[in-house]
Amino acid sequence: MLEKIIEQAKKVAEQAECFMVESESAPIHFEANQLKNIESKQSLSLALRIIKDGKIGYAASSNPANWPKLADMALETAAYGQTARFQFPATQTCPEVKIFDPEVETVSLEEMVKLGKDMITGLLEINPDLVCSASLAKSTLRIRLLNTSGADISYKKSHFSMGLEGTLVRGTDMLFVGDGLSSCRPIRSGSEVVNLVGKQLERASRNVTLQSGEMPVIFTPHGVGSTIIPARSAALNGKLVQEKASPLAGKLGEQMFDPAFSLVDDPTQSFSPNSRPFDDEGTASQITPMVENGVIKNFIYDLRTAALAKAKSTGNAERHGGQPAPGFSALMIKPGTVSFEEMVSGIKEGLIVEFMMGAEQGNVLGGDFSGNVLLGYKIENGQIAGRVKDTMLSGNIYNALKTINAIGSDGRWLDGELFSPSIYFPKLSVAAK
Repeated sequence: MLEKIIEQAKKVAEQAECFMVESESAPIHFEANQLKNIESKQSLSLALRIIKDGKIGYAASSNPANWPKLADMALETAAYGQTARFQFPATQTCPEVKIFDPEVETVSLEEMVKLGKDMITGLLEINPDLVCSASLAKSTLRIRLLNTSGADISYKKSHFSMGLEGTLVRGTDMLFVGDGLSSCRPIRSGSEVVNLVGKQLERASRNVTLQSGEMPVIFTPHGVGSTIIPARSAALNGKLVQEKASPLAGKLGEQMFDPAFSLVDDPTQSFSPNSRPFDDEGTASQITPMVENGVIKNFIYDLRTAALAKAKSTGNAERHGGQPAPGFSALMIKPGTVSFEEMVSGIKEGLIVEFMMGAEQGNVLGGDFSGNVLLGYKIENGQIAGRVKDTMLSGNIYNALKTINAIGSDGRWLDGELFSPSIYFPKLSVAAK
């Protein structure tokens, strides 16, 4: 089918590229401590890009029967399309990335249901008053790309994930806890997830008060993901840099952050859900240092933005229901050597941020954040004293990252998108009622 689409497109355009995604998935959901539903999904989507008279045309369909119409549909949009200053890439030498495990397909729905029930039972044993929800999913993804430059490449990826959440209502007080794991391999036990959520419950076992003011703040990996990374990833996106919308535009090679901070994009990690041998335009995956010892080293590009910036694609093209655009695959913050417990032990009074809510509502590109601490803990005399309520945290990520007291050794993957340790900042503004 893809060959026929390309043949049709070659008759009306100078260049063409066809991208196909096939997926099979089986998600399972639990709500209010009970099994809610079991689903089985299959999908196939096709996307065609053409370059006609130097303009990009695009068409897509989730109905395979529509494939004969794609060339004409793309041709209609090309008249109004963006200017193409690039060529579709020929077949490249791609890294061998381990992202498929046939064992995922052998995990039965009955086994997944039992895993969900066991996770909920395990959490209720810690606190029987919790209202729990859980989700598990297994999926197989097949990608194939053809273009008129001779590329005909494909890969197959497996994915398994599980998540567990708990809500505890005590009068007008509502406590939320939750965590999860994902991999390209099957996860046969939910005990690690139960332990992660149980640790949150233990730290939040009692409510304590916190005084407003500037104080030391530790972000757990989840806290880093919800507060720090959105601004960082947006500012390092080559599209925004090229548009002069990023505050890091023109800062390549400059020392912008604390020397302890290093960040890479690495889609070659084995069995990481966001890894892949090539991006959604057929450019080979690579490890791209973004920030090295506080110095800006690279921005991410797809073919179009790289051409505009007179750079090379970094293999970061992603499709989210439309044409490709630059996007991070698997960001990794370099961990430090200090344990989480050591960071806490040195603080007389401070805050630990587990989850933030609304931090992305400020001027994300400018680095400003201001949001409610959805789950956070007070540090008192080197110990976690309990959970804080009605607390807001604000600051500027660019300024904060210039002075880091410590980066933890407790790095972990979050949804396969981010590998992050805890990060300890010496002073941020906290407002508590």
